[in-house]
Amino acid sequence: MSDNLKTIRELADELGVSKQAIWQKIKRDASIDLRQFTSTKGNTVYVDVDGQKAIKAMFSNNSSTRYRQQKDDVDDNKKDAVDEQDEVKFLRNLVSEIQSEKKELHKLLDQQQRLALQDKQLLEEYKAEIKDLKALTMAPHDDGEKEVTSDKQPEPENSTSESQPKPKKWWRFGK
Repeated sequence: MSDNLKTIRELADELGVSKQAIWQKIKRDASIDLRQFTSTKGNTVYVDVDGQKAIKAMFSNNSSTRYRQQKDDVDDNKKDAVDEQDEVKFLRNLVSEIQSEKKELHKLLDQQQRLALQDKQLLEEYKAEIKDLKALTMAPHDDGEKEVTSDKQPEPENSTSESQPKPKKWWRFGK
């Protein structure tokens, strides 16, 4: 094409803005009908010299576009620095919370281990008691009978067969 026509992309690069920024300016400024300054071939829009001047004027009203972009970049850097400081503070707080939780978990683990040891000791004691009780129940019953009958007074020999025998007392230990 001729040197007089430029695409929206070429204008955007020249002005240091995006294509979308140019289209937004054109849509907002209804006083300019850009159709009279443009021609379309395929999907590409070409702007003639007068349209280029109008678009450049839209971007040069307040101040230089490049200056505004540089200022925005500096502002973004300041925001990034502030964001990084906030992020560092947040991460430090998070680390301290995690350390507190870790200490608490260690305390709980120690407590759980002590309780498990106590349970084991009690279990061993109970096993020993059960073993002692089993030993007592396994002992011959004759010893028990002798003790029970030795406490009784002897029966007179003249008792008749008609009298009924007295029931034997059985003693059980532990129950």
